[in-house]
Amino acid sequence: MSPTVILERKTVRIAELRREPFQIVLDGSPAGSIDRNQTVELPVEPGSHTLQVRARRYSSHTVSFDAADGTNVRFRCNGAILWPQYVASLFVPAIGLKLKRE
Repeated sequence: MSPTVILERKTVRIAELRREPFQIVLDGSPAGSIDRNQTVELPVEPGSHTLQVRARRYSSHTVSFDAADGTNVRFRCNGAILWPQYVASLFVPAIGLKLKRE
């Protein structure tokens, strides 16, 4: 059974300030998009991979991970949820989107 990357875009308690779909970049190539309150499953080959989300000029940090046969690798992403972070991301686009492994 092939490994699967499960990416969830959900914001807890506070509304997300960026509302447009995020582009999913898997191993440096476009792999689809994700809207607010959506979960996307992406099959991958066993081995080392990278994941990133982007929206216009904003991007998350690139996260490296290993995927083994028959496993699910879970991530959560969201845009800025606090006004100070949102305003700061206008000057430093790399802090505008969050991506973390769960």
